[in-house]
Amino acid sequence: MVRNGPFKGRTVAVVNDLGADEQLYLYRKARELKEAALAGRDVSGFRLDERDYQVYLIFMDDSTRTRESFRNAAGFLGSRVNVFDAATSSFNKNESIADTIKMLAGYAEDSAFVIRSKLEGVCRGLEGTIGRFAEQAGRPRPAFVNAGDGKHEHPTQEFLDEFSFLEQLDWKRDRIHLALTGDLYHGRTVHSKVDGLGIYKEVTVDLVAPELLGMPAHYVEKMRRKGYEVRLYESIDEYLAAGKVAPIWYFTRLQLERMGDAVLEKADSLRGALTFRRDQLGRLPEGARFYHPLPRDRAKPTNPQFLDELPLNGWDAQSANGYWTRIVLLGMVSGLLGADYQGARYAPESYEDDFVKEAPVELHSKPEYKVGIKPVEEGIVIDHIASGRPIGEIWDYVDAARRILSLNVRSSHGVYHTNSGDFKGIISLPDVTSFGERDLKKLAAIAPGCTLNLIRGHRVVKKYRLQMPPRIYSFDEISCKNPACVSAPAHQEGLSPEFLRKAPAAGESATTFVCKYCEKEHAFREIWDV
Repeated sequence: MVRNGPFKGRTVAVVNDLGADEQLYLYRKARELKEAALAGRDVSGFRLDERDYQVYLIFMDDSTRTRESFRNAAGFLGSRVNVFDAATSSFNKNESIADTIKMLAGYAEDSAFVIRSKLEGVCRGLEGTIGRFAEQAGRPRPAFVNAGDGKHEHPTQEFLDEFSFLEQLDWKRDRIHLALTGDLYHGRTVHSKVDGLGIYKEVTVDLVAPELLGMPAHYVEKMRRKGYEVRLYESIDEYLAAGKVAPIWYFTRLQLERMGDAVLEKADSLRGALTFRRDQLGRLPEGARFYHPLPRDRAKPTNPQFLDELPLNGWDAQSANGYWTRIVLLGMVSGLLGADYQGARYAPESYEDDFVKEAPVELHSKPEYKVGIKPVEEGIVIDHIASGRPIGEIWDYVDAARRILSLNVRSSHGVYHTNSGDFKGIISLPDVTSFGERDLKKLAAIAPGCTLNLIRGHRVVKKYRLQMPPRIYSFDEISCKNPACVSAPAHQEGLSPEFLRKAPAAGESATTFVCKYCEKEHAFREIWDV
């Protein structure tokens, strides 16, 4: 069978790895499959029936519904299915995840890996390392599907959730009004909603959680940047009293296993604010429906058992929808499905490393050096370091540039007035006559906005203005500060840290840098280790 659909070998590490049109295609095909299967019609077009295609289920963290729905989905597809036992694997012999996956990838002509882990960003890391390995071996690139990574994302849960919401909305996408209630801080399923809800033209999200369990601020900001109306409430009682209650509720359990002791001590009171009661039924809008990614705490559920037999129960059908959406997703990444896709094609963002600009050399009558800086006859002067910042910060930048670039040579440096009256840092290097391209890029990352002047015969013959780079990568001196990130040095997965620059939104002043793997945002100074 020819499998050359446009999604073949696609990694789905986060929701946005499928564009909006691609997500809608997934939902349309899942609807076709579900309706045909339930009506007893032919569904052979959704079957691969190819034993050379292997689906590996690698669950390094507990799961029942996600693992079993993928196992059954792969069985329906007709591939080989391997439920990999992480508990007794070489992971316990301190083998890296990448080395284990390389071994497994060699056991089939083509493969997909469905992975759940406590580490965040695993699929994104494997996409690069195993993708290169497969190409060198002359094999197709395996697909990697994130089945939940730490507190980061759970894209395939989001796909089945949106499919379920669309069913309730009779497949209309004009608007959605959704209440998210429960542990919004630790729950990765609600984090995936930030992007997943983008398929609707108008979005209102009500966040119902005490402050300790509230949605992380960067997710709230991201929703608002997308144009969602976002309202915050501390408890279900407060929410119901405010009026304008959503017809779709999404509950999450308290993620006790991910909480610190300070939060655990308050678990009972937090749960009380988030547990739905019988006396609250009359305050719901007509046709309301409750959803839950499950499992729920059988002893202290936030959506109690008395709701099970009421029309409010949408979570049982929601859970079953994981089977249909995951069949289609595996069909897409295997290359089986997609020949009839007509929407916009996903294009990874590209970055141009054009942040080193040659500037014109201007002749001025001003002195060639500052007080305390010895004139340079032959060498390099790094000027305008952290220009305009407070003096203490400028010294930090000067110190960082010297240490990270190992400028342990005869030199001088200091903080001085600019012509406009602000302050700037200067490093004078009379013994350094050239700067390699790698060091130039590193300097641009350390001290964006500075200039590098090449001095010959007491005159500036070349001037380079260094701008903030669009990404910072391949430097030994940087690391993600999220301890759960797969790239964190403690995990020894051999991944080179990489950060993508994120421009500030309207009304914000700070540029942040986002980890390529776990998507944690860092202030510029946070990414450096020295």
